[in-house]
Amino acid sequence: MKRTVAYYPGCSLEGLAEEYDRSTRAVCRALGLELVEIPDWNCCGSTPAHGYTPLLSAALAGRNLALAEDAGLDVVMTPCPGCLKALKGSLEKYREDPACFQDALGRSFDGRVRVVSILQLLLERIGPEALAQAVRHPLTGANVVPYYGCLLTRPASFAQFDDPENPVSMDRILEAIGCTVPDFPFKTECCGATYGVTRNPIVTGLTGRILDMAVRVGAAAVAVACPLCQQNLDLRQQQVEKANHRSFRLPVLYITQLVGLALGLAPEDLGLDKLFVSPESLLSRIDQASDTADSLSNAG
Repeated sequence: MKRTVAYYPGCSLEGLAEEYDRSTRAVCRALGLELVEIPDWNCCGSTPAHGYTPLLSAALAGRNLALAEDAGLDVVMTPCPGCLKALKGSLEKYREDPACFQDALGRSFDGRVRVVSILQLLLERIGPEALAQAVRHPLTGANVVPYYGCLLTRPASFAQFDDPENPVSMDRILEAIGCTVPDFPFKTECCGATYGVTRNPIVTGLTGRILDMAVRVGAAAVAVACPLCQQNLDLRQQQVEKANHRSFRLPVLYITQLVGLALGLAPEDLGLDKLFVSPESLLSRIDQASDTADSLSNAG
């Protein structure tokens, strides 16, 4: 399989989710995957463009796909579920009405590209077995729940990857790097999305339920693959604690940060210092489990 793919970071990964971008690049580099950032990429339009007109959203996202085609790349990977939906929606619009789409785009487009998430890229181009073999520092002793959010695998017709109601792709990656993955019934529940500013009680209520369930199943951390989900569960965790009259102190890491740790990459290269809830408790647990395993091995 080709190891070179077009990379669309999207706007969030240049701002609040900079550590997601940093860890994604570091992990792909360590695994031999070459990410070619789409030259002169633009915002995909996110929700506002689609709210104005679906055709504008399709054209904004489509320009990035056309640029990837120009570069001779047939797969575009984006870590952000919002960008993923916009790019996949652009392809859907092209298939429905190629002439109208190209007229709005203002240029030719062949629709040859595929759009995948970072989870799909890791599973398709690396696979759980090869990923496990690449692990240098297994995350033994870490109970980590996978939180997919409500968009990453939905709608099924767009995502065309994993199960929309009970996804397991992130579970498989976590297991490959040595984590214990408890059954997490809230893995696709909504965290409140963008209501954190306009209707904050919605976010503190929904996110509180997710964090509470994570604690109930024995999680030492939550793994995410969405900048908005990470923001609500990590950045807003103090707000959630205050609203719910309890303390969670649960680290929320991007899946790429966890994979990077297992590959032996330095925490500073993965942006762990940008997390609002310190991952030190998780790292200590991993180190203790590693020391115990080493002691047993030496004793044997």
